[in-house]
Amino acid sequence: MIEIHNLSKVYNTKKGQVKGVDDVSISILEGEIFGIVGYSGAGKSSLLRCINLLERPTTGQITVNGTDLTSLKGERLRLARLKIGMIFQHFYLISQKTVFENVSFSLKAAKFPANKMKERVEELLEMVGLADKRDVYPSQLSGGQKQRVAIARALANNPAVLLCDEATSALDPTTTKSILRLLKKINDELNITIVLITHEMNVVKEICNRMAIMQDGRVIEQGSVYDIFASPETDLTKEFIESVVSFDVPDIILHRCDGPIVKVTFKGEVAGEGVISDTLQQFNVKGNFLHGSIEYIQEMPLGIFIMELRGQEKEVQSALQYIKERAAQVEVVRDGL
Repeated sequence: MIEIHNLSKVYNTKKGQVKGVDDVSISILEGEIFGIVGYSGAGKSSLLRCINLLERPTTGQITVNGTDLTSLKGERLRLARLKIGMIFQHFYLISQKTVFENVSFSLKAAKFPANKMKERVEELLEMVGLADKRDVYPSQLSGGQKQRVAIARALANNPAVLLCDEATSALDPTTTKSILRLLKKINDELNITIVLITHEMNVVKEICNRMAIMQDGRVIEQGSVYDIFASPETDLTKEFIESVVSFDVPDIILHRCDGPIVKVTFKGEVAGEGVISDTLQQFNVKGNFLHGSIEYIQEMPLGIFIMELRGQEKEVQSALQYIKERAAQVEVVRDGL
């Protein structure tokens, strides 16, 4: 669906050239929700704007549905962009126009048949849950409602791709969840490919299938959301995940432990099984649970537990081996004192 090959974007500034995007390659599948995560200045928004050529890449190639956008100009590029909707953090609604007029504006710009305009706008407002707000002005809407208008406007011309640039960053947590549910509904019902830029791992965890982590203009890690949460490879990725799932054990608790401390990760169906309880029954060891939970990512369980094992060294090692054979990952956080 979307193929990004060796893409770079260089900006000329008073202080010289700055690379906003640095040799990025990503494949985004048709019908998936793909998250691009990074802190401010990581290059994620620059990358997103390159996808529909709001910013033309310095080097590299963007292919959408088999069409090389970087080779298009003028009218051909304008027509290609009609199939790529975009929503932003700050909505960008026209304050002097009603909800109906804001959505119809996109249709008029695309020369949509005038006799079908009313029906299409009403269909879109029904889809985003704003059928009763058609004659209201943006100033009378909440932040979540404004974003729903922006989503309806982005969907007006039946795009195959929806680009979301920090679409929930200006919203409170409850409203964020409702917007994410709407995006998931749109993805499920219309099979629209969604590319979602965010710095919030909760957003990615909620609806994305796969993701990429960006730092200093480069992609430093990418893969399925589940696998990245289960086995993050870079320090930055671990930092992002810890903002959602924290497993810090206070030092005062650690000082009370004299046995080895292990972090155990269970993936898939195994996460719900009693591997730890079976271990404690089969071996002459005692387990002191320090932290743990089961997270659900794309409705799949991911279990992470931190525990101290106490007992004779031989029994502890046998117990660890038993757990390693059944868990996705076992990390000895600290050897016994």
